[in-house]
Amino acid sequence: MPRESKKSKTARVTEFCHRMQELYGNEPSALNWTSPFELVIAVLLSAQTTDVAVNAVTPTLFERWPDAASMAEADPAEVSEVIHRLGFFRSKAQHCVGCAQMIMADFGGEVPRTMDELVRLPGVGRKTANIVLNKAFGIVEGIAVDTHVFRIAQRMGLTAAKTPLDAEKDLLAVIPRELWDGVNSQWIRFGRATCTARLAKCDECPCSDLCPRRPVRYGAGRKTGKRT
Repeated sequence: MPRESKKSKTARVTEFCHRMQELYGNEPSALNWTSPFELVIAVLLSAQTTDVAVNAVTPTLFERWPDAASMAEADPAEVSEVIHRLGFFRSKAQHCVGCAQMIMADFGGEVPRTMDELVRLPGVGRKTANIVLNKAFGIVEGIAVDTHVFRIAQRMGLTAAKTPLDAEKDLLAVIPRELWDGVNSQWIRFGRATCTARLAKCDECPCSDLCPRRPVRYGAGRKTGKRT
């Protein structure tokens, strides 16, 4: 099979992104937050944990420590008690306190607004930073590649990368910048509903004509309405 050109990949993924927009629109964050600081902490806590579980603990967490100033003074052991139902709660508690302390010490109590500064915060990687920049500040510097985005990108033949960080580089190279904004939230919903981890529902997929897993002629398998 000949190697697919970048132009062809861009055409496929552009159409895929348009269909995701039709299906899911502009999704609000699934995490509950009211400030950039709360969003940083919520996304940090969501690693290897469901958003539902995070939303169950953050009301108490943010009632006790509502901002960086108060969280910076918290005892990690007490934070652990509040978030103990989450996976890796002890290390996450350390990251919460350490993150708040750095925000206070290095950024005047305000969540920074650049990628380079955000990834300096304990527990904050590029995925978390992308979400914070996008949702809290309306800044789109990249694509937050979580497990769903990573899986879909691999199945769609958009990347052969072994890590989400490298997969993001591949996606940024083929997805037009104006479409980066919706990828994370829309692809997550698609990954949960259709392109699932254990058994993808290929027979029900509205994008099967765009996917190498289903060798259907481009345009022939579409099940959504045509855009005008």
